Amino acid sequence: MKGQPDVKDLTMDTGVQQLITKARAEGIETAFDRAAKMIQCGFGSQGICCRLCLEGPCRISPNGKGPQAGVCGANADTIAARNFYNHVIQGTASHVEHAREIAHALIETAEGHAPYSIKDTEKLKNIAKGLGIDIDNKDVNELVKEVTALALEDFQKQHGTLNWLKLKAHKKSYQTWENLGLLPENAHAEIAKSIARNVMGADADPANLLMGTVTLGLVDGFAGLHMSTDLQDIMFGSPRAVKAQYRLGVIKKDKVNISVNGHIPLLAEKVVEWAGKLENEAQKVGAAGINVVGVCCSGNELLMRRGVSVATNYASQEMPIITGALEAMVVDIQCIMPGLHQVADCYHTELITTLPYSKISGATHIEFTTEKADQAAKEIVMRAVNNFTKRNPAKINIPEEVTEAYAGFSVEQIIEALKAVNAEDPLKPLVDAIAEGKIMGAVALVGCTNPRRQQDKYNVELVMELIKNNVLVVATGCSAHSLAKFGLMSPEGLKYCGEGLQEVLTVIGKANNLPALPPALHMGSCVDNSRIADLLSALASYLDVGIKDLPAAGSCPETHHPKALAIGTYFLANGVDVHVGVNPQVTGSKMITSVLTASKEQFPFTTDALFGGKLIYEEDSKKAAEKILERLKMKRRIMGLNS
Repeated sequence: MKGQPDVKDLTMDTGVQQLITKARAEGIETAFDRAAKMIQCGFGSQGICCRLCLEGPCRISPNGKGPQAGVCGANADTIAARNFYNHVIQGTASHVEHAREIAHALIETAEGHAPYSIKDTEKLKNIAKGLGIDIDNKDVNELVKEVTALALEDFQKQHGTLNWLKLKAHKKSYQTWENLGLLPENAHAEIAKSIARNVMGADADPANLLMGTVTLGLVDGFAGLHMSTDLQDIMFGSPRAVKAQYRLGVIKKDKVNISVNGHIPLLAEKVVEWAGKLENEAQKVGAAGINVVGVCCSGNELLMRRGVSVATNYASQEMPIITGALEAMVVDIQCIMPGLHQVADCYHTELITTLPYSKISGATHIEFTTEKADQAAKEIVMRAVNNFTKRNPAKINIPEEVTEAYAGFSVEQIIEALKAVNAEDPLKPLVDAIAEGKIMGAVALVGCTNPRRQQDKYNVELVMELIKNNVLVVATGCSAHSLAKFGLMSPEGLKYCGEGLQEVLTVIGKANNLPALPPALHMGSCVDNSRIADLLSALASYLDVGIKDLPAAGSCPETHHPKALAIGTYFLANGVDVHVGVNPQVTGSKMITSVLTASKEQFPFTTDALFGGKLIYEEDSKKAAEKILERLKMKRRIMGLNS
């Protein structure tokens, strides 16, 4: 098609380049093409377009020459604050619903109504004790019921604060939130209250709206991220280090290929189980077996616990279908492109939705419930098997590239790896390395890939700059896939690290019978950003400082989803600097921009002044790395460490 951008400008991944070219030759439009054609609204991109009532839409003129208030009188500050709040509401609701689904599945398992089992009884006991539950003389199912009762209470309690917040919050952060009156009561009430505050004629104080946004960030962090991760670990097992393969070459021409795409691992786990059970059915139709591959965070969940290979990440989720060798793409919720259906219609691939509140017009829908998980998974796998014979050989084109990567670095696995260096005091080697400057600090790479940005480039570039400067990197979500695809989650990537970081990763790796640890540690899916918070909390407690004092930051260079802003708000509330490489859509308000991005010396009412962390908006990855490094050095100086 005339005027389309070169595929090399759209993605670093040569396999994705190959398949975009194929799609174009076949007349198929992908997310990359749609992004290139889309004209972005200048008002919306600055957060100063308001559609919250029927008086509008209203938009504020950013140059001061046009309207400076909506029909109701809301100015740029109020409108930008409301729009930012709305993003965080959406992100928080996504994670909270994830946690609620897992809580229900756990209790149904304990009651014998769902075909799952409890894999990590040790974590169950630790969580129960942390919640104040007496674990003596109680069997596993009894403990599960008591733990999930307290989890579900976080969706309905009317007094006090979230059980998971009290369980997981660092004491110094907790004190700050309590002093500011920010502690949330229950997840559903805070989401509903936030929506009510944001309607026309309600809360119009931008400062108050931002404080409400922080409270919702805490809901996201504790009733979303932490609860999801803890309950999933109890149910499916805490991840341990695994080696797997990445990139589109993991799709096999001689096998029935099924991709799982989404976020809640309940169905994905069952699909893998039934793929193993139905291998003989695949052989009957001429296939060598059944191959399940991951996309997005369902891919992360299966990778970490089962070693299932990952085909690709968010922006290129259409590409497994375009190989012509994918029999079924199974989706649940979050980060699922509606455009998948149009692409699947061009091939034999069956797009299958599974949740009643997340459907796509034209897709096959197979209802998933925990009680009927086996039936749904079996039907899905058999549909894929039957589709194998419907392939068009002329349309098959599978990129050959495959990259090996290590994943599964839960906090438990990291502590276990450190115990091989110092069994009695496992955090000491890490703390000593930071104190001595061998590790400058730690940065979490989180979030997504965005079709508006050259896929993977900004994630990889940023991390290359950081590890060169001896920054330890941990990663989650689709950004983790970016690093894995380009060798940064393998010991081979050690050559890109600074001398100090190389030494530390080599010592820990050799103590664990590896040549070295990877320069970026894969910690899981989007909800597993809670693992990063747990690690920071453990380090802060060890040093008797606040999380805000640690030389640590987060970054999402290619994000696209409101969940990233909710996660970022949670970490800002803990005093962790957060970098975003995509417009956060607040720049139309000087006040909101200052509150989020200015240092405490520049502006009196900032997240930096209140909590100790600020937002860094920088699209250029190398410049972003410089800004992050400067903040890490500043925090080192405050702690009395050399910078």
